[in-house]
Amino acid sequence: MVQTLFGEKGITVKYNLQNNLQNKVKIWLLTLSGFGMFGMGSAYAIEAPTLDNSAYILMDYDTGTVLAQKNADQPFPPASLTKMMTSYIIEQQLLSGKLQEDQPVLMTTDAWCRGRNTESCMYVDVNTTATVLDMLKGIIIQSGNDSAKAMAQHISGSEQAFADLMNSEAKKLGMTNTHFVNSTGMPANGHQASPQDLAKLAKAIIKDSGKYYPIYSQKEFTYNNIKQANRNSLLFTDSTVDGLKTGHTKEAGFCLVASSKRGDMRLISVIMGTKSEKARAEQSKELLNWGFGHFNTKVVAPMGQNFGSVAIKYGQADDVAVKTGANLQVLLEKVNQDNIQTVVNLPKNIQAPIAQGQQVGEVVALLHGKAVASAPLIAETAVEKSGILKRIWQYILGLFD
Repeated sequence: MVQTLFGEKGITVKYNLQNNLQNKVKIWLLTLSGFGMFGMGSAYAIEAPTLDNSAYILMDYDTGTVLAQKNADQPFPPASLTKMMTSYIIEQQLLSGKLQEDQPVLMTTDAWCRGRNTESCMYVDVNTTATVLDMLKGIIIQSGNDSAKAMAQHISGSEQAFADLMNSEAKKLGMTNTHFVNSTGMPANGHQASPQDLAKLAKAIIKDSGKYYPIYSQKEFTYNNIKQANRNSLLFTDSTVDGLKTGHTKEAGFCLVASSKRGDMRLISVIMGTKSEKARAEQSKELLNWGFGHFNTKVVAPMGQNFGSVAIKYGQADDVAVKTGANLQVLLEKVNQDNIQTVVNLPKNIQAPIAQGQQVGEVVALLHGKAVASAPLIAETAVEKSGILKRIWQYILGLFD
């Protein structure tokens, strides 16, 4: 295996390395010692914010890197943050065709909301219907318990059966410290979620439910002639924030999952157990500003960038051009953003046939000599096997290499 190291001044060094091809993009997480990041080492430490709450986490969306956390893997009552899973399931069923946006959903007596003093409501009249899309907006924007329960019954027949579906989806997303008992987040024994799991769920919503994600940034929604504002106050004070969900019960305190995109970088914050609406908003803003202030996402090599060619053995062509099959992207402390080098791993030759898009090597990003990210190098075109006579001739020539 020939490996080529590219420095900032274009100096090239070659040496041998054992073949270490990966089937897909691989991200090594940078560790910033001092506040509990996970992954490989970094030369710098940045003091994380001190926040008066039960728990929090700040995660980079693209890499999943945890930038700062407190009690992030411990489960807490999630209150209406629960509805993120309820809405995620609805969105996925809409995208798969199991649900239709204009499909009517009955507001049953069991699901019907008794009023603002007891719970948050969309205010759909009992024994009437609302469309799936309106119910989804009622869940996300108005945090309606009535719409959440009505959709749970519509999808699964009962809220308990829907909770089983929620837990199944949580398992698929790797939410290992979360258990759902209902669709709303109303207090119940065993109903809990960790900040880290909720950050994973937020990432899944942004990634998998792109068509419906703009609803999370909608500032108000009117149904049944009742206009209600989104309880996420950051939507009104920070134009870079575009979601996701608030929550509050006496047991949970005031909670907020937020996402902000500035330039090419998106961060997800989860705040749990603050003392007021103002505190959850201020702490979320402080955490997001801290993250954007100290870190930067750098695309070292964009998807499709050419990285030369590799020789073909027994093929109709002598070589094939290679390019990156995905962005080589690194999350860095800003003080390190000019210290990245790239290493290209390619074999001396590969044997035909080669499929278009087949991985033939990798490009690795190094920070201070340590691997922090990699992306696959793929064949730009297909190369078929050569005819038998040419293969024999190539074999003979190979004996003299």
